[in-house]
Amino acid sequence: MGVSLRDVAQLAGVSVKTVSNVVNGYAHVSAATRTKVEQALSQLGYQPNLSARNLRLGRTGVIALALPELDAPYFAELSRSIIKVAAEHRWLVIIEQTDGSLAREREVLDGVRDHRVDGLIFSPIAIGADELAARTDDTSLVLLGERIYDGPADHVAIDNVRAARDITEHLIGLGRRRVAALGVQDSSVSGTAPLRLAGYREAMAAHGLPESTAEVERYHRAEGASAMARLLRSPSPPDAVFCFNDLLALGAMRTVLAVGLRVPEDIALAGLDDIEDGRYSTPTLTTVAPDKAQLARMAVDLLKLRIDGRSDRPPREVRADYRLMVRESTVGRAPTGERPS
Repeated sequence: MGVSLRDVAQLAGVSVKTVSNVVNGYAHVSAATRTKVEQALSQLGYQPNLSARNLRLGRTGVIALALPELDAPYFAELSRSIIKVAAEHRWLVIIEQTDGSLAREREVLDGVRDHRVDGLIFSPIAIGADELAARTDDTSLVLLGERIYDGPADHVAIDNVRAARDITEHLIGLGRRRVAALGVQDSSVSGTAPLRLAGYREAMAAHGLPESTAEVERYHRAEGASAMARLLRSPSPPDAVFCFNDLLALGAMRTVLAVGLRVPEDIALAGLDDIEDGRYSTPTLTTVAPDKAQLARMAVDLLKLRIDGRSDRPPREVRADYRLMVRESTVGRAPTGERPS
């Protein structure tokens, strides 16, 4: 037979109601009583009946995570962090891939209720704020990514404009004067590309330097390689390139090296996302590192507040931290015993 709340209450010398309050995380329990109950729980090896609790609360213990591309390293690493934080709440996570398709994103939003999930963490690419606001499903929702700001749901992201400006300033600070931006998407009216382009432009304008840009359709290695080839054929090839994500930068690096140029001596390269591949490329990749663990925790914590009904405030815009990771692709190999940060 399993250990019951009554068994725990008897050992701790408190009421069953008090044990229930501790197990369910209610705040109005004194520190001394909470400690006594937690010790009894541990001593008896009590395991809560999650199915019964969820049934009582009208919940499933399952949340959904909808992302554009599961095979993109950034999203894979972010998914891992979200699943880890969700496990702290004993939540299972269902993952949906949308491919950035408007139809698939609509299917995810329309199908949340059918999947009987308690909440959704969603990184949209195609759907807009107006359509999101018009949804009739009241399933708790938290947004990731750069598509929708100041929308109808809590939103977690880094400051992409500032991050792009910082990485461009780093390249300019190295003495580079022909700094190109690789990753422009001319059709985008919102999302990652215009924000990172805005930060690049702010830095270039602050130093009176001319802009140079290369467009891509998607943020993949192949697009980075082909866009870099176009930049090299231009009348004034760049001496530095800020790529709007690390996959583009890795593709661009391949092209630069393949034509016999050196990184960073001839062309300095930087990305954004700090995926694991960039830490092991040759040379290692300078990048902006969003705090993925913090992004995940912020998103899950906001979702829990909504699920628990403890947040009736308007939707919040929350910013996660990031760091500039300076590596070999912009400053070269460090002397023996030293490493770029």
